[in-house]
Amino acid sequence: MIAGQRIKRLTDAMQESGLDAMLVYGNAWQGDYLRYATDFGILEGQALAIVRGDGHITLYVDSALEADRAALDCPGIEVVLAPDLTGEVEAALDRMRNQSMGAAPQRLLPRRIALRAGGLKITDETGFVDRLLMRKLDEEIDAIRRAAKLADEGYKVFMQAVRPGRADYELIAEAEAFFRANGVDDNFQIIGVGGVEVKGMAPPSGKRLKRGDMVTTELTPCVEGYYAQICRTLVLGEANAEQKAAHALWREAMEAGIATVRPGITAADIAKAENDVFRKHGMGQYTTSEYTRVRGHGMGLFADSKPHILEDVTTRIEEGMALIVHPNTYHPVVGYMVLGDGVAVTDDGCEVLTGTPRELFSIAV
Repeated sequence: MIAGQRIKRLTDAMQESGLDAMLVYGNAWQGDYLRYATDFGILEGQALAIVRGDGHITLYVDSALEADRAALDCPGIEVVLAPDLTGEVEAALDRMRNQSMGAAPQRLLPRRIALRAGGLKITDETGFVDRLLMRKLDEEIDAIRRAAKLADEGYKVFMQAVRPGRADYELIAEAEAFFRANGVDDNFQIIGVGGVEVKGMAPPSGKRLKRGDMVTTELTPCVEGYYAQICRTLVLGEANAEQKAAHALWREAMEAGIATVRPGITAADIAKAENDVFRKHGMGQYTTSEYTRVRGHGMGLFADSKPHILEDVTTRIEEGMALIVHPNTYHPVVGYMVLGDGVAVTDDGCEVLTGTPRELFSIAV
């Protein structure tokens, strides 16, 4: 089981670092630290877990429904229903105050506990857990590889759902139905429909498709807790010359980024390779935060995990990382466009996990 291997890896690393215990936080959005340590994918409320060096794990949740679910999903750990989550965990930490303890992610700890971190001898070990999250076991990469295959298949379903008059949520519903039927318990997906007025992707709003629209989406299905993402753009009808030219630029940028991926470089190097293509074509301003957020990011137990691919992120790329390289941004003539492939970092480069052609797809109308 991947979960057992992760927990052993975590406790072995704690022992090597002289940590007696680790306090881990999770909520329904930022759940990867908690999932790594407990294998519990929280859906509502908040949770804190205390992982001891001997492998004993106590999971505190503030929802009765989540407590019941955790007891079923995670039989190997102690589950505590704690309506006063902060108070009960704080009391447990007081009983451990002579031990060496770390916490992750420190920035999300309940304020009352964070204010007592010094007195409780709790150090910020976010980076410590980040390294485990980013550099994955072979079994974790295999789960991401399987999720990427389902992402490819899900995009085919998405394309088949596209036709004039349909609402954007209908497209997403068909992709969701496919994923659920194939054992995917979560999928992060956003969408953009229209033309030059579209500045990015968002949750569906009921916008109806018409001839000439570009439809952008990223699908991020989850397998055994691991997410893999694909980003693609299609046109409802025949793509025009401007759309084709823009997509060629996006493809050049993405392929430049992927060609850069190998152990020893940094996240900044990947971002710069992508951005330099835009600069070469006089589009450098569209690589800034005014028009785009990241040039890619990690894939794993969170849909948008570290490292973020930006020119100021110096995180070293290592074998065993999984990333999506996506130069998603705005084009002043055709609107927002996306293109992204998932990759796994190997000892001498990377394995591309996405199989969908790197095309600007045209849907006949």
